[in-house]
Amino acid sequence: MPYKYIGRTTDFKGKTLWEILGNLKNYGVGRIVARSRFECQQEPSYYKILKVETLANPQEPSMDDVRKVRALVEKTFRGKTMSQPILIESSSYKADYKLIPRDEEAEYCKKSMQKTESKPEHILPRTMEFPPLLKELLIREAEAKGEKIEEPKLRIVYNKRSIRTNYRIAKEGETPTVEFAIGLGEPRSPGLYDIK
Repeated sequence: MPYKYIGRTTDFKGKTLWEILGNLKNYGVGRIVARSRFECQQEPSYYKILKVETLANPQEPSMDDVRKVRALVEKTFRGKTMSQPILIESSSYKADYKLIPRDEEAEYCKKSMQKTESKPEHILPRTMEFPPLLKELLIREAEAKGEKIEEPKLRIVYNKRSIRTNYRIAKEGETPTVEFAIGLGEPRSPGLYDIK
């Protein structure tokens, strides 16, 4: 009788972190491990093992309670190396890790350094125009007070916690390379909007 699997499927391909590090000399300190989940990105993502601490084996090992390991790693995500080492523990049980062979490590890391250097920097604008109705209300309100407003501008607030580093806000008098405009954009079928 064939097996019938019930429940959510997984996209993981590989071994758990303990299966890899437990079989290496000195628990793999200095080696490079990658997750197959991040292989869909163009830039490589990997972990360099700095320190490993073994955890106790679970009392009753099962598919829901497998052996974990605590590892301090230097994380490189999409070609950008994080400034601080991170601790992997809660995701170490996932069967998604693969060991990069020693002879391929240098090429794997060099490829990530080449990709990060060629990224262009985007300069974001400080202000943008108001939506049409709000703009008209502001102009009428200013006229009622006796003031004159030609073109009111909306100050943009950006999320500064983003990990993307190739974006920055334009300084005073600097022209941005990215523009934000209010509108519907370019329609897919311009012929439908032609007035005859």
